Amino acid sequence: MKKKNILFALAAVCLPLALSAQKEREITLNEAIAMARAQSVDAAVALNELKTAYWEFRTFRADLLPEVNLTGTLPNYNKSYSSYQNSDGSYGFVRNNTLGLTGDLSIDQNIWLTGGKLSLTSSLDYIKQLGAGGNRHFMSVPVTLQLIQPIFGVNNIKWNRRIEPVRYAEAKAAFITATEEVTMRTITYYFNLLLAKENLGTAKQNQTNADHLYEVALAKRKMGQISENELLQLKLSALNAKAALTETESDLNAKMFQLRAFLGVGEDEVLSPVLPEAVEGPRMEYNQVLNKALERNSFAQNIRRRQLEADYEVATARGNLRSVDLFASVGYTGENRNFPAVYRNLQDNQIVQVGVKIPILDWGKRRGKVRVAKSNRDVVLSKIRQEQINFNQDIFLLVEHFNNQAQQLDIAKEADAIAQQRYKTSIETFLIGKINTLDLNDAQNSKDAARQKHISELYYYWYYYYQIRSLTLWDFRTNTELEADFDEIIRQ
Repeated sequence: MKKKNILFALAAVCLPLALSAQKEREITLNEAIAMARAQSVDAAVALNELKTAYWEFRTFRADLLPEVNLTGTLPNYNKSYSSYQNSDGSYGFVRNNTLGLTGDLSIDQNIWLTGGKLSLTSSLDYIKQLGAGGNRHFMSVPVTLQLIQPIFGVNNIKWNRRIEPVRYAEAKAAFITATEEVTMRTITYYFNLLLAKENLGTAKQNQTNADHLYEVALAKRKMGQISENELLQLKLSALNAKAALTETESDLNAKMFQLRAFLGVGEDEVLSPVLPEAVEGPRMEYNQVLNKALERNSFAQNIRRRQLEADYEVATARGNLRSVDLFASVGYTGENRNFPAVYRNLQDNQIVQVGVKIPILDWGKRRGKVRVAKSNRDVVLSKIRQEQINFNQDIFLLVEHFNNQAQQLDIAKEADAIAQQRYKTSIETFLIGKINTLDLNDAQNSKDAARQKHISELYYYWYYYYQIRSLTLWDFRTNTELEADFDEIIRQ
């Protein structure tokens, strides 16, 4: 008995502390959206994808700028035997014991107009024979101008100049779209919690009313004003209301956890969502929405990029039909045993090479690759046309849903008010014995369904609105484009 008293005392002390540890916080839909955009996992994923695309674009742009490279071997020690052919044709082996140093400094520039590469190079080589009487030698190439130029091959740099800016524009548009999709998920979780909260409030009110009506029915039964069947019906309604309350409490906790986890809010906060009003905006026009979507959505950039990539594959296959590369080098060379003298008495050094690789008999393999590339391009274009049709259809249906949703919301809002008033009137009428329990239960069910319908229609209104924003990247309420400071975002 003493143990039970101790447990009750501990419960009396700890329970208020546990309840006070949880802070109830009212949160509006706009606040939830701002929090999700700032600290949700989905927002972080979208940001990292944008950063990846940004650095890929920066890497591409770096390929167009001069590049300075320093290469060297410091040192190159060689102690071995190598074969040597004597003057009489016989072979022998000589011992090598040398120390060498080499270094090259080059400035390389890709030529995007032709696809070639121009390099300005300066190099110095040093070799010393180790051991008694060993000599040393220096060889310098103070300046060399080199050109590497494919003649018939595909110009990769030129194609990248066309593809990569489109790819980055696609990534930026996709980031804004992803941000709007985070908003749409927030709306879903927010209204799930809001509906659970409303259901809990309804369940509490229903239980209170059911208990009160049952008590009234007990008194009426004693006076013989109602039947035993009606009394049992009201008792069953009270039990059902109690069970429904337990179920709605569990559902509220689940929806609360879901929204808190998405927003990155601590479990010690109890979020209390506020019922938002419908946005006031103009009626959407299909052609206007479609034009904005085709102009700004990442889908438009995606189509352009895939078309360019398909053309690039065809150009690459055609370029591989024959391969001719030009290599030219012009400069000066100096050689001496002393370092200062190696840069005097320089000699001309010219090299011109033309490499040719033309298939004489390949059984049509390369031409077959060209045909495959063309067929793949046709497949891509066919898929793009179908995707364009589907995209236009989705826009049309979405605009229709949104425009109809405004009317549906007004109807649901009015029906909710009527059902609430009808239930209130039904309770008063039942208390004076004018209606039976079946009519009362019907009024209650209609009230609950109308409230849920109102919240559901409000959810779809907001969801369709932000879905249109995500596709068009345009705010139709303010008639402004959705923008982002990408330079600031990348620095985060």
